[in-house]
Amino acid sequence: MATPNVSFDPQAFRAALGTFTTGVTIITTQSEDGSPVGITANSFNSVSLNPPLVLWSLSKQARSLPVFTSGKHWNVHVLSTEQETLSGRFATQGEDKFSEIQLDNGVSEAPLLQDCTARFQCRTAFQYEGGDHVIFVGEVLAFDHSDRAPLAFQSGQYALATRKPRSELRLATTPPPPECSYTEDLLGYLLGRGHYQVLNALRQMLSHQQLDEMAFFILSILCIRDNLSLEEINTFVAYTGREVTLASMRFLEHQRLVAIEGTTDALRFVLTAQGREVSLHQLALAKAVEEDLSVKLGAADAQALKVLLKRLIVVSDPGLPDLWAPR
Repeated sequence: MATPNVSFDPQAFRAALGTFTTGVTIITTQSEDGSPVGITANSFNSVSLNPPLVLWSLSKQARSLPVFTSGKHWNVHVLSTEQETLSGRFATQGEDKFSEIQLDNGVSEAPLLQDCTARFQCRTAFQYEGGDHVIFVGEVLAFDHSDRAPLAFQSGQYALATRKPRSELRLATTPPPPECSYTEDLLGYLLGRGHYQVLNALRQMLSHQQLDEMAFFILSILCIRDNLSLEEINTFVAYTGREVTLASMRFLEHQRLVAIEGTTDALRFVLTAQGREVSLHQLALAKAVEEDLSVKLGAADAQALKVLLKRLIVVSDPGLPDLWAPR
């Protein structure tokens, strides 16, 4: 059968292939002189369970190709979301990729990286040419995996993988009437309900300290940026729609959590040692609430949620000041 002569744009073809989401791996081996060699690859795939075989491919133009073709062992490291920097490091030529990196002992001399989502220690079973790449098939001699969320790659960018429920996730037991356009899928409803449900858990913990969430906000702000005026404090809480009053600050002063300095027309508010201790305790409570939610959501989904919320904050930011900016 004759092969049709199809002409197409190579860049468009690459872009189309890029829509396929993959994981990110680092493949390592050892050269004949004992030097460690490693490259970033997203062409990794499984071949067989019995016998346990995996494959990956390497460009014929790669400088490390002779090392891999002559080597007998190599390791595949499925990277976690915390290893994006490591991925970039091994994708770059001309630097000491293994400098200051801690390695584990494996079944071969091939370098074995730490803190990955999964690792496969392999022996080269066979290799063959596949167009402009060489395809390596390896027998898995040992493997391990963790609960770390895997790093993904899609359309030329790093991505986070999140789980999709097997069935449609519905909050309401019955659908709204047709004439009602207010549904549970409204983003404002979802954000608002999620916010208040999480805040309610924190409120219950704060109630033991006879403080509310506004006191939590104020103490947190002063813990990050101390010695502020009332106007400056309000610039950081304006997004809540609430206002911090002098009476609120007097209450915290009475609780010995805040010290008030300066003249009447130029008051400054400073966190006391007791206030800092209470603020750190409140932060621990907030992190306990977050940890509980992360366990229920799963580490990968919790991290994906944070990324999406940060993007939402950026695109909807009315111009609030940066609380963590240097003064």
